[in-house]
Amino acid sequence: MRIGLYLDEPQGPEALGKLRDRIARTADEGFPSAWVSNIFGLDALTALAVAGSQVPGIELGTAVVPTYPRHPAVLAQQALTVNTALEGRLALGIGLSHQIVIEGMYGYSFDKPARHMREYLSVLVPLVRGEQVEFEGETLTAKIGLSTPGTGDMPVLIAALAPRMLKLAGEVADGTVLWMTGPKTVAEHVAPAVTEAARAAGRPAPRIVCGLPICITDDVEAARARAAEVFAVYGHLPSYRAMLDKEGAEGPAQVALIGDEDTVAAQLETLAKAGVTDFAASEFGRDQRTRDFLKSLL
Repeated sequence: MRIGLYLDEPQGPEALGKLRDRIARTADEGFPSAWVSNIFGLDALTALAVAGSQVPGIELGTAVVPTYPRHPAVLAQQALTVNTALEGRLALGIGLSHQIVIEGMYGYSFDKPARHMREYLSVLVPLVRGEQVEFEGETLTAKIGLSTPGTGDMPVLIAALAPRMLKLAGEVADGTVLWMTGPKTVAEHVAPAVTEAARAAGRPAPRIVCGLPICITDDVEAARARAAEVFAVYGHLPSYRAMLDKEGAEGPAQVALIGDEDTVAAQLETLAKAGVTDFAASEFGRDQRTRDFLKSLL
């Protein structure tokens, strides 16, 4: 299981410079990958093209870019351009986002999300592989080819939690990017579904990228209280709530990796045995002890 970092989104006018510095530190410390979200601040792909192109070697992933606001051909063109800027180091993570965002904020319909994702991938994946697309579906249409450089082996990962989405993650995409999904749920729900879908489609073993909060500490109670406060919103979003319920977790604090070095090392081993191929560590304690522990695993 590879250990990468989930980078916090920098704020303010120097945000891109801060992101560059965080990526550089991550690379200098030997981590193989860094992951950034795409919410309401920096556009993740643009930010990675600008900041990440200044730091060689490290894989850079989006976790995740919402699909609904972007036609898949537009996203393919943007991602290929970014992959060119990064010299082939982009892992493109995409996702549906949430109904409250897509309908409540953007004003788009969130109807038939699984069909939307299947049709989206039917356009996106061939385009990033350099193929011409002629597709007419229920939710979108595309008749286009791209001359953008950067085609090749750029992995496309989807935020997949429900059964139909996990099937797509293995059958059409290159795997899944998870958030707030614990080891029991990975082992019993995620890994079997996505792996079997890939096997049945004759595709390579999928990547399972698992992002979770992590804090090395001797004060477990205080850290869990902090995690409950920082990550409270994820306990109310339906897709994450469903995964927490599968895990038997009251809230995000119960799936966070918290404890001393030996305790968290055992939790990470459980994730690896569950089928996680890449762990994306979201450090919320903001102390050197957690980073030193993660570096010791490389």
